[in-house]
Amino acid sequence: MKFMKLGSRPDTFYTAEAVRSVSSEVSSDLIIQIKGNRYMLHKFPLLSKCLRLQRICSESPETSQHQIIQLPDFPGGIEAFELCAKFCYGITITLSAYNIVAARCAAEYLQMTEDVEKGNLIYKLEVFFNSCILHGWKDAIVTLQSTKAYPLWSEDLGITSRCIEAIATKVLTHPSKVSLSHSHSRRVRDDMSCNGAESQRHKPGTKGWWAEDMAELGIDLYWRTMIAIKSGGKIPSNLVGEALQIYASRWLPNISRHIKRANKEAAAGSDSDSDSAGEVTSKHRLLLESIVSLLPSEKGAVSCSFLLKLLKAGNILNASSSSKMELARRVALQLEEARVSDLLIPSLSYSSDTVYDVDIVITILEQFMLQGQSPPTSPPRSKLGFERRRRSRSAENIDLEFQESRRSSSASHSSKLKVAKLVDGYLQEIARDKNLPLSKFIAIAETIPDFSRPDHDDLYRAIDIYLKAHPDLNKSERKKLCRILDCKKLSVEACMHAAQNEKLPLRVVVQVLFFEQARAATAGGKVTELPGNIKALLAAHNIDPSRPPGPLSTTTSIQADDQWSISGLKSPKSRISTLRMKLAEDDDLDETDMQTDGMGRPSKFKAFCALPARPKKMFSKLLSMNRSTPSSEKN
Repeated sequence: MKFMKLGSRPDTFYTAEAVRSVSSEVSSDLIIQIKGNRYMLHKFPLLSKCLRLQRICSESPETSQHQIIQLPDFPGGIEAFELCAKFCYGITITLSAYNIVAARCAAEYLQMTEDVEKGNLIYKLEVFFNSCILHGWKDAIVTLQSTKAYPLWSEDLGITSRCIEAIATKVLTHPSKVSLSHSHSRRVRDDMSCNGAESQRHKPGTKGWWAEDMAELGIDLYWRTMIAIKSGGKIPSNLVGEALQIYASRWLPNISRHIKRANKEAAAGSDSDSDSAGEVTSKHRLLLESIVSLLPSEKGAVSCSFLLKLLKAGNILNASSSSKMELARRVALQLEEARVSDLLIPSLSYSSDTVYDVDIVITILEQFMLQGQSPPTSPPRSKLGFERRRRSRSAENIDLEFQESRRSSSASHSSKLKVAKLVDGYLQEIARDKNLPLSKFIAIAETIPDFSRPDHDDLYRAIDIYLKAHPDLNKSERKKLCRILDCKKLSVEACMHAAQNEKLPLRVVVQVLFFEQARAATAGGKVTELPGNIKALLAAHNIDPSRPPGPLSTTTSIQADDQWSISGLKSPKSRISTLRMKLAEDDDLDETDMQTDGMGRPSKFKAFCALPARPKKMFSKLLSMNRSTPSSEKN
């Protein structure tokens, strides 16, 4: 830390009866009042160096032995005034980065210029500021911080702009050429000689050495300094991002706790407390939005986790919609890096009762899917010449889905696989919220394309959690929820659980068992007899299990609006076959055909779920559900 000493006389200022005076054989003839403080001084030493005091004294005639001068708007307060007064008396004063701004503003106010006397205080302060303060890293940081107490004066005198320029220049300079790192000086006591030379062993050695030091600045000065640094074009975006993370961790820790405490104090206190709480929130909101505006445009400059933390803070502080949308867009660019816990953004909206803000997550996912990626490519189709279009799950088959899974580039496909896993984990967390609407749960699940989910086990877990947390869902809502589930993508363990899950619609349970048996049949092996409970269930729907199975057909006698279509399966007799299994499950079936047991559980459904954990292969028996005409069998 650089410092400068002026004057040689000992300090003779003293206080008596709340009045500051100077020990002298000459009686005082000037009284100066500054913000309630009184100084009894002498005209000659002060008027000889202060042009403003000369003019005031000449304009106001003396009415008594002491001429009184009031300076109510004096910058820097009594400390700065005493520095100037002592300089006029020749008393030794010490100037450093901590008091040079106050002294410079006070000297300017008193007009201590060269026109009054050569070698006056303003000249000496400017020499020290330009030759020492601006050349030292720590000195420039501390001086810039101190300008916050005198913003208008510092701007008019160019102190702020010169400090910002000096700091930016040092950041853009190679670290080995910077004399002192402020962060090092805070951790280790500097070895300094009497003239202020810094120890060589504490020089900065890393590229981001400046970030921690600059984090001490207020947001307005920090923003201006970062703009100056970024305009230089020499600092990599990742270093700028690292600096922003350090700054945010310095000024935005436990933001929700501070805001809640301020709101409680405001609710329990007066209007002034409420204004104070609002001021705190407004200050932090400005800080957050300033950080967002400084984020580098390059992808990966900051971590996705950091962006989501900013988004959480933005929700708490009620940041502007433009700032939140900008954060959502940036999160979408690197969403594959996120964790489930990062996406659990608290909802503070009065229009929503949900625990987490799912709307912003939906926005993030939509932005992720709209990324400007190269158009997906797909391998040539088979000889059948299928149309190049996506079909609904009710019409596509396994082979087409496999082809669709190859339609994206490898990088895009990899990121979408990660995001699909992330979304399914997120769904499992928010499914426990009793206030989460079914439409939003489904909307989040459907933002991910089918090929990004090679298996649906995690999605099934999320659906199961949602059904348990929302027991009041009617049959139509449960069916709508389960339409996002693809039973053929469930593992054996998930199928075993689903087959005994009484909260699932009946048709889903039948599907699960069907695909389990279809898997076993396509793998090859003997098919055993159907258990009695399955025969009873099929007989209840006029299906004869004893009839030998025929070829697969795409027609059934079930109403079209109650179809639950399944993608085709490869069988030994045909390369690609499409099977549509339909099971009537309407109100008449629930109320008339199915009798409930004493526990209120459908007895046939109970019999259905009494199947062994892993039923034997029943593919040929389940095919007896089809009663197609001979003409349709030819197909």
